[in-house]
Amino acid sequence: MTKVAVIYYSSTGSTYKMAQAVIEGAKKTGAEVKLFRVQELAPPEVIASNKGWQAHVEATKDLPVVSPNDLEWADAVVLGTPTRFGNVSSQLKQFIDQTGGLWFQGKLANKVAAGFVTASNAHGGQESTLLALYNTFYHWGAIIVPPGYTDQVVFAAGGNPYGASALGTEQGVSEAELTAARHLGERVATVAGWVTAGKAAPEPTPVLAGKS
Repeated sequence: MTKVAVIYYSSTGSTYKMAQAVIEGAKKTGAEVKLFRVQELAPPEVIASNKGWQAHVEATKDLPVVSPNDLEWADAVVLGTPTRFGNVSSQLKQFIDQTGGLWFQGKLANKVAAGFVTASNAHGGQESTLLALYNTFYHWGAIIVPPGYTDQVVFAAGGNPYGASALGTEQGVSEAELTAARHLGERVATVAGWVTAGKAAPEPTPVLAGKS
């Protein structure tokens, strides 16, 4: 059974809704899917100043916080984040920065990977955030599986070929955006199934150069 880890950060819940849609799509393939949140870094008083933020923290407090071991478990990894000035949120980046040990041992190579993002307006940095996130996947040696234009649902959700994206407005994530996120989850799990069903990969090789 293909194993998929969906790992996200969300402040007021829009990215969380996208994560749930990605999971729905991945499960359609019969994959084993696990949802993880990353550790919140904002001070409690800052969170409490925003009712939506506080409500989401309370609603998801029982979800497991991801650890690097969860990446090692997975055949496919889908990371989700709201945009922060066209870049990855500090909360998700803090987790990414903990993966150096697995990277050094070669244990992140050949993982299937993709991303999803939210922003509060149509040109809020969705594409640049995905491209910034994918820089990490290049270093891991992961196999990036974007949605491209593999289904009409991508066009209905705004036409982002890099990953699933949505507007995190007060009206909530649209059904078209959730459908595109489901397509991404299904596509990632499907390709991961092809990869894991293929020829067994060689033992991972530790990184020998580029220490810093």
